[in-house]
Amino acid sequence: MAARTAAARMTRLCPATMEKLARVNPRYFSDGKGRILSEEERAAENVYIQKMERERLEKLRRKAEKERLEAEKAKSEIVSTI
Repeated sequence: MAARTAAARMTRLCPATMEKLARVNPRYFSDGKGRILSEEERAAENVYIQKMERERLEKLRRKAEKERLEAEKAKSEIVSTI
């Protein structure tokens, strides 16, 4: 994704240079089979999934901690009223 953005910026900044490069090497970011971009996209997707899983686990941890504290508080209130 970043490679595409960089290429777009380069094209806007110096189109003549990019045209020269296009004539010399027409394939900038792939081996012709699209494998490199798909690997980069898969890596980015894996990073995103890991981030979402970490956030979900952290949310569950916070929820469990909150419930544990509430249970302890309720237990201590019951003991103090007896």
